[in-house]
Amino acid sequence: MQKVDLDSMSIDDLAKLRDQASEKLADKIAARQRELAAEMEKLAALGKTAKVSAPKKDMREIKEALKPQEASKPQEAPKPQAPKADKAA
Repeated sequence: MQKVDLDSMSIDDLAKLRDQASEKLADKIAARQRELAAEMEKLAALGKTAKVSAPKKDMREIKEALKPQEASKPQEAPKPQAPKADKAA
């Protein structure tokens, strides 16, 4: 795998890379879910007790879940609090 210098990439290029990685990850997740569902069916056919309750998400839902959340506005840093005085008795 080729190394990528993320620091030298533009914001647009980084966004494209993120989108490509998210799409590839969604594809791999969907393929793995299909593999697991097939394995569960084989186990069920053999009379094994196998739960087939894994959620079957469609590709749009997977891709939607992988999309980064839109930033509405930057979060403010918490204000520092004054240290509490220790009471020595």
